[in-house]
Amino acid sequence: MPLFKTIKPNINTTLHIWKIEESFDELFENVDLNERSSQRLSGMKSELHKRGFLSVRYLLKQAGYTDFDLYYNEFGKPLLKDGKHISITHSYHFSAIIVSNNVVGVDIEKNREKIINIYDKFVNTEKDSLSGEDLVKQLTVIWGAKESMYKIYPHGGLSFKNHIAIDPFLFANEKSTGRVVCEDWNKEYQIFFEFLQEEFTLVYAMPLDSL
Repeated sequence: MPLFKTIKPNINTTLHIWKIEESFDELFENVDLNERSSQRLSGMKSELHKRGFLSVRYLLKQAGYTDFDLYYNEFGKPLLKDGKHISITHSYHFSAIIVSNNVVGVDIEKNREKIINIYDKFVNTEKDSLSGEDLVKQLTVIWGAKESMYKIYPHGGLSFKNHIAIDPFLFANEKSTGRVVCEDWNKEYQIFFEFLQEEFTLVYAMPLDSL
């Protein structure tokens, strides 16, 4: 089974990344799903989406859990029954979960040129800064960072452009800082990122005081 990579940002946090190479049948025959997950899977039309969904259940196994340990709150945020924090993502041929004693968020995005056409919807030039490096990758890091911080915020309803910001970064550093600022929230986060086989960008966020 293709566990692509495991990252341990600190002693209390582990991130598992899966490269999805199996067929749907190969994935399906080796996982047990709770009733909610079975219903979600049966409602999916895309086989790629189904394979991503099932690969996350394999990552749960890697982390010592099963699908029966996972549930969701009213905002769709995943939670674990033992009280630990979890964040989940999948995109095309990669999926990932991050499990921690602290709140965490993770996102994987494919690097695509079309992100340039929508950058004004999520980049705030008064708060976010662009360098001279590859624009598509920069924007994908910014989107992934904001998505990761959005996943940490417990209530939903944030504006990527107005409520979430990321500080300047360089690809070589593979990290930055960011913040969520809205009426009931004002918190800063450490942002980590890396490029997976050049086509994909992995980003994850953790509270500054958890490092």
